[in-house]
Amino acid sequence: MRSGSAPIEAVAEGSPGREDGGVPAVLSLAVAQFAPTADRAANLDRIRLLAAQAAARGARVLALPEYSSFFVDPFDASLRQNAEPGLDGPFVRGLRDIAVREDLTLVAGLVEAADADRVHNTVVAVDASGVVASYRKQHLYDAFGQRESDWVAPGDLDEPQTFTVDGVVFGIMTCYDLRFPEAARRIVDAGAHVILVPAEWVRGPLKEQQWQTLLAARAIESTAFVAAADHPAPVGVGHSAIIDPQGVVLAGLAAGDGLAIAPIDLDELARIRTVNPALQLRRYRVTPR
Repeated sequence: MRSGSAPIEAVAEGSPGREDGGVPAVLSLAVAQFAPTADRAANLDRIRLLAAQAAARGARVLALPEYSSFFVDPFDASLRQNAEPGLDGPFVRGLRDIAVREDLTLVAGLVEAADADRVHNTVVAVDASGVVASYRKQHLYDAFGQRESDWVAPGDLDEPQTFTVDGVVFGIMTCYDLRFPEAARRIVDAGAHVILVPAEWVRGPLKEQQWQTLLAARAIESTAFVAAADHPAPVGVGHSAIIDPQGVVLAGLAAGDGLAIAPIDLDELARIRTVNPALQLRRYRVTPR
């Protein structure tokens, strides 16, 4: 593993490898750590740069932070004024253009219109064909003195959203969802090998330690890879990372902007799930309430 708050070009990179016939032996996954702003065009420009750098290093999937389309701190009425009209708005169209050019699947948080006053905190997965999965945040951040629900409408308790790239199944959760192990378990029950976590993990006492502990816990208990993309300091804690099913950080960043890239090896996942068949041995199921 390499880590650091080096310039955006610095990466922690895995070795994707190839099987005969040009099919990847393992998939190369990237997470991006950057600070979205209240300038929607500038945010998309930054994503174009990150995607080009990730693709140049062999990445097939790039995960970006929560609120990648638009972010203002503290929230105000501009959040609703800058919300995407749906999943076919200019931000999603921009992601699709990038996906076509770089041959990538991009996963990014966006602000989507919900009603006259509130928005949905939505994550989309976009490839050259368009939106292949979307998820509206279910657990809103009404904690640690914050009230996300004043501005954001929760998503429905629908089925987990997954998508597949090169045989690897990805599921999506968002930021505060990380504190709810049942959310990750439902994603794994839906067949996911990798849990993606776009986030804006707000700084505060012990928040960095909790972020890192919870990411590792979700990976270990789910016997799945976990990849998280956060905002950098000073608003977020940073420490975006790709973690293997045993809780080992394969690639990560410190507090600054950058990319982290690591391989997702399904043979290794199968080996771990054989040695530790926790998903088969459990005696409880998760049901929404």
